[in-house]
This record gives sequence, structure tokens and C-alpha cells, in this order.
Amino acid sequence: MYKCPICNGKTRVQVFYNTVLRNFPLFCPKCKLTHIVDVEKLEIIIKNSEKQTF
Repeated sequence: MYKCPICNGKTRVQVFYNTVLRNFPLFCPKCKLTHIVDVEKLEIIIKNSEKQTF
């Protein structure tokens, strides 16, 4: 389970050591933000954050 980089809340994404994600939209249900992230070797790089509007 991966945690939100802003509020440290649980997300619904599992990341393993060999997982590589590029421009992945990581949504946090707690703070209602979508973060565009890159993940490689369990290291996260936040590219952009934006509030969800419906």
C-alpha cells in the first residue's frame, strides 16, 4: 500500500521494488488530490498535484 505524499493517507496502489511508474495519476481519497508521480525502486517523485473537481 502506498501513502499520499502530502497528507500521508492510504491510497489504493501497491508498489513493489521492481515497479516502475511514469506519469501515474495517484489519487488520495483523504485529501481529494490527484498527484502525477514517477515511481522507481520505491522512490517517488511528485510532478504535479491538482484538486479533483466533479
